[in-house]
Order: sequence, then structure tokens, then C-alpha cells
Amino acid sequence: MKMINGRTALKSIILSGLLGALLLTVQVVLAPLPNVEMVSLLVALYALEFPRQAPGALMVFVVLEGLIYGFGLWWIMYLYVWPLLAVICWIFRKTDSVLFWAAVLGIFGMMFGALCAIPYGIAGGLAAGMAYWVSGVPFDLLHCGGNVVLALVLFKPLRMGIKRIKQYRID
Repeated sequence: MKMINGRTALKSIILSGLLGALLLTVQVVLAPLPNVEMVSLLVALYALEFPRQAPGALMVFVVLEGLIYGFGLWWIMYLYVWPLLAVICWIFRKTDSVLFWAAVLGIFGMMFGALCAIPYGIAGGLAAGMAYWVSGVPFDLLHCGGNVVLALVLFKPLRMGIKRIKQYRID
């Protein structure tokens, strides 16, 4: 989507908001399942298919998460964890292999706890950060497994669906 006029910019902003709302929706719907989530998969797809709208979508998601669950210490890591995933995916944007994306999302799931431990390590010291990370390893394993399975099953059909939707222009 080129920046041609104000109308195109408005469409881009609206799309960012809708994509962010979708992230929140799937997060809330799957919240009862421990660390089984579609946010990682959708962030990857946004980075690949909507690179200009992805940053706005991520900020909408992060702010909505804070408004719903509170702006605690946990929230700080959302400011860098999801953009980091988007940047990693954008770097490898030319790769089409579902196995590759399942591996990337699986590794991200395993590293999620370590990335999230950073604010706790800064606030409470290295021991607090390590304790947070180690206590979350079982959830990281679930996160890894869930990301791999969802990527293997949904990455290709969702990406094809997004590409098909992108073909239609609403003027």
C-alpha cells in the first residue's frame, strides 16, 4: 500500500487497528490454554504480509493488553518481545518453508521466558530474573510446542488467505 494520499494513510491506520484487535481477540480466546496462543503466528504473518501496518498493530495490541490486564512489570516486555519477533520474521521474509517458520516460532516460544525475564532481572537483580525464567520453563515448552503445531497446521492456509484478501482493493 503506497502512501499516495490521506485516504490511503487512513486505510493503513484502520488496518493496523483491526490487526491489533485481532491479536487481542485470539489472545483472549486462547487464554485458558497455558501458553498455547496464536499471537506469535499472527505476528509472523503480519511482518510478512503487512510490514507497514505490523508496528501499529503491535502497539495497539500491547496497549490493549495493558488496559485489560494492567500495566505491570510484565507489560514492559511486551514492548520489545513482539516487535523483536516481527523484525526476525521480516528479515527472513523471502523464506516460504512452513518447517522453517515452525522452527522460528518454536524457538521463539522457548526463548519467550528468557526474554520476559529481562525486566524482572533489572528490577530485582540477576537472581530474580533467573528465578522468573527457570520457573517458567514448563510454560516455555508448551509455548514452543503450541507454536510449532499451529505453524505447521495454519501458517500456509492463513498466509494464502491473507494474500487472497490483499488482492481486493476497497476504494
